[in-house]
Amino acid sequence: MVAWGLLIIRLVIGLTFAGHGAQKLFGWFGGGGLKGTAGWLASMNLKPAFLLALITGIFEFAGGLLFAAGIWTPLAAIMIAVTMIGAIVTVHGKNGFWATSNGFEYNLILIAAVVGVALTGPGAYSLFQ
Repeated sequence: MVAWGLLIIRLVIGLTFAGHGAQKLFGWFGGGGLKGTAGWLASMNLKPAFLLALITGIFEFAGGLLFAAGIWTPLAAIMIAVTMIGAIVTVHGKNGFWATSNGFEYNLILIAAVVGVALTGPGAYSLFQ
């Protein structure tokens, strides 16, 4: 049952992050693509906005796909955790802990989940264990 539990966690978190990355990189699923993401980052005075949009999109897209597949899970977890730490530092941290105030509660939960899976291992139902 542990293998099934890890698979569910990896698929839901990994594919969701891959979708977010696709929004940033390609404009899929209603996203702004690189241009829109860079504009949003620039509006928060984050520079160089285009490079940050590209790195964030790659980390979310590639990290999410790797995490979902159970390939290089520690690297995938780092890529996902780095994007969440960035979100905490730039957006959510100043709002406190609770998500009801746009705080970092949810970001922290995602960090804990991906780091926990990375430390545990991807499970039997992964492409590489």
